[in-house]
Amino acid sequence: MVHSTYSFHLPDPASLSLEQQVAQMVVIRASGYLFDHQIRYPDWEPPNDTLKAWIAQWGVGGVILVGGSAAELHDRINRLQSWAMFPLLVGADVEEGVGQRFSGATHFPPPMALGEIAEKSLQAARHYAQQMGEMTAKEAIAIGLNWLYAPVVDVNNNPQNPVINVRAFAQTPQRVSQLAAAYIEGVQPYPILTTAKHFPGHGDTAVDSHLELPVLPHSEGRLAEIELPPFQGAIAAGVDSIMSAHLQIPAWDEQYPATLSPKILTQKLRQELGFSGLIVTDALVMGAITKHYGSHEAAVLAVQAGADILLMPQDPPGAIAAVCAAVRAGKIAPERIEASVERIFQAKQKVKPRPDSPQFPQSLGNPEPRQAVQSILRDAQETGGHLPLNPQGGCNLIVVDDALDCSVLAKPAPAILMPAAQGYRLQLVDRHTPSLLPQGQEPTLLQLFVRGHPFRGSSTLNETAIAWFEALLKTHDLQALVIYGSPYILEILRPQLPDTVPYVFSYGQMPDAQAIALKTLGF
Repeated sequence: MVHSTYSFHLPDPASLSLEQQVAQMVVIRASGYLFDHQIRYPDWEPPNDTLKAWIAQWGVGGVILVGGSAAELHDRINRLQSWAMFPLLVGADVEEGVGQRFSGATHFPPPMALGEIAEKSLQAARHYAQQMGEMTAKEAIAIGLNWLYAPVVDVNNNPQNPVINVRAFAQTPQRVSQLAAAYIEGVQPYPILTTAKHFPGHGDTAVDSHLELPVLPHSEGRLAEIELPPFQGAIAAGVDSIMSAHLQIPAWDEQYPATLSPKILTQKLRQELGFSGLIVTDALVMGAITKHYGSHEAAVLAVQAGADILLMPQDPPGAIAAVCAAVRAGKIAPERIEASVERIFQAKQKVKPRPDSPQFPQSLGNPEPRQAVQSILRDAQETGGHLPLNPQGGCNLIVVDDALDCSVLAKPAPAILMPAAQGYRLQLVDRHTPSLLPQGQEPTLLQLFVRGHPFRGSSTLNETAIAWFEALLKTHDLQALVIYGSPYILEILRPQLPDTVPYVFSYGQMPDAQAIALKTLGF
């Protein structure tokens, strides 16, 4: 069995105390690393003593993990499960595969790459989406995860969206529905949960809900036409959970954002759309909630709205106490809590490890997932200009968001090594670099690593990238252009790009994407 270090036992929910029931509704954030000195986000990730107390004494129902290697995570999750009164739901945001968060596992291109492939062949795109779901499920289960916070079913029809962007499959509800359903179908044979997010649709916003509360000003008719169909499709495909969005939607509720709205979570999602699975909030530590509601107030309002899972409350013990107090004060019916715990235990029963569950480490490091990644990258790649380039040396100018936090350029990154082998000198620029633009000195290969960044958006990086691009055009030094990540920056630059200048666009930023793009370019 994958988790030989803990026993899988679920009691009758009715036998739990009120505090134990409410605690099951709380999912806390933890570092994927084993030791306290490795914690990267201390505001959100408690030290091990606190974490153990929340799990062993308070009895929280689940954990969301970030950071560490796949091998570390296997040990980490076994330790967490050994502390728990009852088996934990253990999840992660692995929209692009387990390797997106945990090194050593497979990192797929962002979902929008499949949307691009679907424009040429829907059959191929659906096949890739199903593969992506299946391979992600296998690797996740092997290291101990049992809840995928994926797929994203937002319709990204706003190019200025800083938080969804390439995380969405496509820009139309039909395409998103088709690919999300295929992803869910790939996961379904395995004992792990899927999550459609962010209800009722975060795609048409230009505000990052990690920082502020976005407003979706559309009419009920427009919401029914664009935002809702992918969620309806996901429900029909058997999705296990749906994550709320921190959005204000006046057409449905002028008072509360979706996460805290009974009209949206209970009336719309539960009753009108008929969803019977888990409703999970987006992280309650996000600015869209914390700037407008107290941490305890937000937890109570979310439960009143219909949420089964409180994800990442700012103060987990305080949130549990506040919800219990609301029940005892008659503001929340005990039956409402019991119904959530019933759904949570049904989900936990579904993810119970099986004798045929993917095993660690055998289910990691296989060639098939990497082959799938490379096929998706090649099929989604876009090229133009006079190809191939005849590399003759010059400057390899790489623009990234933050050079100190750019894992895709760690050694041995092809974006650095392949041009270096042809005599190119490296110049690395990020948003912290003084704007010393080129003065016309040498042929330049310009490589841009640009995609949406939660908490920062992408506007600063876009401005930096555009400034260097335009400066190289002015000095006639732009030899070739490679863009990794967002197709929206290509749309901005392409009208100014001379027909003769070769370019390659890749949705991926990982080393495989770099190697394929540069080989296409002529390196």
